[in-house]
Amino acid sequence: MYESSNLEQVRNFATNENLQIMIINIDAFNKSFKEQENEGKANIIHRNNDKLSGNKPIDLIKETNPIVIIDEPQSVSTTTKAKEAIASLNPMCIVNYSATHKEKNHAVYKLDAIDAYEMELVKQIEVAGFETTNSHNQAYIKLMSVSNKNNKITARLEMDIQNKGKITRKVVTVEKGIDLYEKSNSREVYTDYEVGDISCIKGKESLSFTKRPEVLQLKQAIGTVEEETIKIQQIYKTIEEHLDKELRYINKGIKVLSLFFIDKVANYRKDEGKGKYAIIFEQAYKELIQLEKYQSLALETDVEKVHGGYFAVDKKAGLKDTTGKTLADADTYNLIMKDKERLLSVDEPLRFIFSHSALKEGWDNPNVFQICTLNESKSDIKKRQEIGRGLRLCVNQQGERVHGFEVNTLTVMANESYESFAQSLQLEVEADEGIKFGVIEKNSFANINGLDVIASMQVYTAFKEHEYITKADKVTDILRKDLSDNALKIPSQFESVREEITQRTKKICGKINCNNFATKQVVKLNNEVYLSEEFKQLWNKIKHKTIYSVNFDTNKLIECCAKELKLQLNVSTAKLVYKKAKLEFEASGIETTQTKTVVVADDISQVTLPDILTFLQNKTDLTRNTLVEILVQSGTLEQFKINAQRYMDEVAKILSATMQVAIVDGIKYTKVGDCYEQKLFETQELLGYIDKNLMESNKSVYDHIVYDSDVEKDFAAQCENEGQIKLYTKLPNWFKIQTPLGSYNPDWAVVIDNEGQESIYFVVETKGNILGQSLRATERAKIQCGHEHFSSLGVQFIATDKFADMVDRADT
Repeated sequence: MYESSNLEQVRNFATNENLQIMIINIDAFNKSFKEQENEGKANIIHRNNDKLSGNKPIDLIKETNPIVIIDEPQSVSTTTKAKEAIASLNPMCIVNYSATHKEKNHAVYKLDAIDAYEMELVKQIEVAGFETTNSHNQAYIKLMSVSNKNNKITARLEMDIQNKGKITRKVVTVEKGIDLYEKSNSREVYTDYEVGDISCIKGKESLSFTKRPEVLQLKQAIGTVEEETIKIQQIYKTIEEHLDKELRYINKGIKVLSLFFIDKVANYRKDEGKGKYAIIFEQAYKELIQLEKYQSLALETDVEKVHGGYFAVDKKAGLKDTTGKTLADADTYNLIMKDKERLLSVDEPLRFIFSHSALKEGWDNPNVFQICTLNESKSDIKKRQEIGRGLRLCVNQQGERVHGFEVNTLTVMANESYESFAQSLQLEVEADEGIKFGVIEKNSFANINGLDVIASMQVYTAFKEHEYITKADKVTDILRKDLSDNALKIPSQFESVREEITQRTKKICGKINCNNFATKQVVKLNNEVYLSEEFKQLWNKIKHKTIYSVNFDTNKLIECCAKELKLQLNVSTAKLVYKKAKLEFEASGIETTQTKTVVVADDISQVTLPDILTFLQNKTDLTRNTLVEILVQSGTLEQFKINAQRYMDEVAKILSATMQVAIVDGIKYTKVGDCYEQKLFETQELLGYIDKNLMESNKSVYDHIVYDSDVEKDFAAQCENEGQIKLYTKLPNWFKIQTPLGSYNPDWAVVIDNEGQESIYFVVETKGNILGQSLRATERAKIQCGHEHFSSLGVQFIATDKFADMVDRADT
């Protein structure tokens, strides 16, 4: 270790014939190395020294032509001055060691995030986040990002969009003048939200509206749960997760630490006392530590001793916000480093640490098990940088490393959903490490025992030859198929590591889900049936198209709608839901597995009562008087006050479905001149898989039946075996009957021998015998429409899943 007060060490380093290693901080040799004659300003290493026979220490080091290894170069050697200082050492070569290089040169060795996870060299990560449910009573808008490219200023907004009767949260791109009412597909809550000015000035990113007073800052949202509510729950759940781990490790001698990143120092500590986060923390800790399940922990009950903050101090202004990059930060965060051993002792009561910014490299602690992000994670503080503070494997009271994911799990209490966090983290890993998920590269197998870069390249070349990977190195279905069949082709010299190569390839491919290509078959027309007179007669009976008309009683409709609302409507309040998921780093991507879902806050929305009659009129086309009668008779209007938007959406959905079914009761079909031509069978190519959904057929229009379910498979098999069946066909998907509920495609057309007399023609729906239970009302209504349609054509229609029912009908 270089010490300016002990320069004999430098002489020994320069003259010793054995391998010598010197550890030196760049601050020891980057001051005035260009102006060495000004010795008053220069580092001691640049000054002439009598103890070294008048030589400068730096000159002795230069003469050795040393190999320079730089730890965390992104913090040490990014400036021009730093690079010149390092070059002044006259190095033979420079080796940069880091997990997050800013400048990437020739890689000597690479241990990426996937390797570290698979080898369990780091903690497993689980992410907990918060989502709102049933909370669409206000216009939700969040400013995700702004952009000024090609002289076009745009912003990306997260908002709630109506689509097919459901409200989903999506990110959309907007520019000045865009109407969010139109973007939301006419949701009333977005009325008057027209995009105004968009600011792209760094640090002042914002978006305003032309007709509304709100101004959104970057990452800020309106129309959501109060930010304070989420922050309270984040702190509460972090303490709970912390205490649960304390219980789990009570006999393992492992000290548990939790780290909070906050947005402003004043939110934790003020000159006059505690900030709001400190107050929230103390209230939550006092409440939780009293719970029965934590009584065996014997933790410190004086809440002020269990948490502390590390912030820079300005002697004139007091506590100040910092970025983690200044000398003031360094002085502050040194407290963590100097007290690391004390911090790891179970006897030390301090367990919860609050910090303003993502700590710099080296400032981590192996026993950080919870990280809670109370600040908005901006682009300059990456998720990898934040979670990196807690990824090291933990240690026990003897300072020994403890291995295994069963102990080493880092819980990240995110300020977003776990899916969003995982997606962003994967993008960062791809960008920072150059990892291409789902891609096989020349070095993908280089770290398998017994293989090297050259061997890996040989496997890669073989994969190319077998068309396992594309020109862009992405995996193909051919590779997935061979993996599924345990038939991976690899060069013969690597048979001894076949299993390792196979497992690595599977991880890159991800989930293997493919059909058996060997059994894929094109279904052909069976001309013996297709061109037969019997089929022509069948087709001439069923080919006609129809139009429908409806007649219904308004009073009966009101009664039915009110009854269905009373039976079906159950509107719940808006809720804040806590979700936790485990993250797994695979070569195919970062996979999430949800492990916990808990409602942590109920009735969180600020309800305003919109114009429900106009909304329902637009959705149903019913008159206002009819709607009033339905709502009053249903007795459900109290639920409107609980969650207005949810109530309106559900009422519209139930009314639409009930109206459709009620209309069907009075439906009547009339044949028109248009029809489905038989030659359409010749234009459609059917595909199937013999081992999955194909069955040979002698009596059908096609040489195989493509079935969709076991019920259809059984029906087709019985048609093949039953002597009375002359021919049958599964009706193609273009054969559709128009109904008020949308088009309907019946299942089968069948011709039955009538003991030498005229054949009997059936159209069969094989969902039929379960009408009362599992079929939805709309499906039942469509089948009823099918019955009316074929009745107008003089063709028998039967709905059943029992083959015998059809045969019995033919015999009567």
